[in-house]
Amino acid sequence: MKYGALFVAVFCTALTGVVGLENGVARTPPMGWLSWERFRCNTDCKNDPENCISDRLFRTMTDLVVSEGYAAAGYQYINIDDCWLEKERNFRGELQPDRERFPYGLRNLADYVHAKGLKFGIYEDFGNYTCAGYPGILGYLETDANTFASWDVDYVKLDGCYSHPRDMDRGYPEFGYHLNRTGRAMVYSCSWPVYQIYAGMAPNFTSIIEHCNLWRNFDDIQDSWSSLESIIDYYGNNQDVIVPNAGPGHWNDPDMLIIGNFGLSYEQCKTQMALWAILAAPLLMSVDLRTIRPEYKAILQNKKIIAVDQDPLGFQGRRIYKHNGIEIWARPITPVQQNYFSYAVAFLNRRTDGTPSDVAVTLKELGLVYPGGYVVEDLYENVNYGLLTPSTKIKVKVNPSGVVILRADLQPSFQKYRPVFPPQSTYDPYQVFQVQRNYF
Repeated sequence: MKYGALFVAVFCTALTGVVGLENGVARTPPMGWLSWERFRCNTDCKNDPENCISDRLFRTMTDLVVSEGYAAAGYQYINIDDCWLEKERNFRGELQPDRERFPYGLRNLADYVHAKGLKFGIYEDFGNYTCAGYPGILGYLETDANTFASWDVDYVKLDGCYSHPRDMDRGYPEFGYHLNRTGRAMVYSCSWPVYQIYAGMAPNFTSIIEHCNLWRNFDDIQDSWSSLESIIDYYGNNQDVIVPNAGPGHWNDPDMLIIGNFGLSYEQCKTQMALWAILAAPLLMSVDLRTIRPEYKAILQNKKIIAVDQDPLGFQGRRIYKHNGIEIWARPITPVQQNYFSYAVAFLNRRTDGTPSDVAVTLKELGLVYPGGYVVEDLYENVNYGLLTPSTKIKVKVNPSGVVILRADLQPSFQKYRPVFPPQSTYDPYQVFQVQRNYF
């Protein structure tokens, strides 16, 4: 079974004899375009030249990321997924792209991507084969790391098909070590924990955090609302284990953005973008940028929601309320003053009764208790509620399978002071969340 992107950074540590070095990348969640969910393993360039995994497809998407404003909004990686390879390595034991579909080679494609001001990502597998049956990296870890560096790769996604989950605790750090030995900083995406979870193992997240820029915890996303809901539920139901692992340089990855494809309504697309921002998730679009409709493009390019996702504190948000189909999710963000954080808050309506739901709650009931108040804004409707005190009750109307996302910033006059960040060991930014009663 195939699982999506995970980025692995190797930090200054020792693990069973493997020493890794901090690679300095992914200080905020990576953003870009990834081929898998939309284009899968379509290699039929004879009958479907516009949509097959090929040099042509990636150059086209590179051009559109720049010309259509995605790069200006923060998307920077152009990532190849599975099925780019020849079925055999060359006579030197090196990986090689399919000669017909990538006739100019991948260094040439990387140069094209870089010339547009973007970064280039690639896929491989910690196994004998990739999930689609192409050569894996086992037995060639150092060779393949050097090959990727010679192609000026910026991001490596390492899947886990055709490998044993027990070998991953050493294998993923070892490959990261070889990546860093090349001297080229590459975001490293690993499928390490998800394969172990499905094998009934308990992943060693202390080690994973040390060695990974981001990682997958759960199923591949599919082009459906039920798939998206299952991911939301997994992250909410397991947040006590998942949330503490996220931070600058190392992120949980709930998988690709499927906004603008076929399976989600407009409201559901808004929900994914808002929840992914609350989760501090990588924003990796997998959509045909040639045909995406303007309203979905606007969701993907919503700079205010992107700013929440890219907040430099790097805290992952939590589900703080769930009852009768209504959920509230919140994330601590900048600006910060003493023990007070600003927050992004998402109200999610999981009901299917066909009418919007009214949600009314005071800021204090959400845990927002800063005496100076908060400037509150609706990030989709661009409505500014002005300065609200903790006792102020706000009321939002949330569409079925839809979301309302608000940003509550500390009152501006109090931001002139330099933020003081309390030690992580003595202050928990989530302890303010006290939503316990049924207010709705």
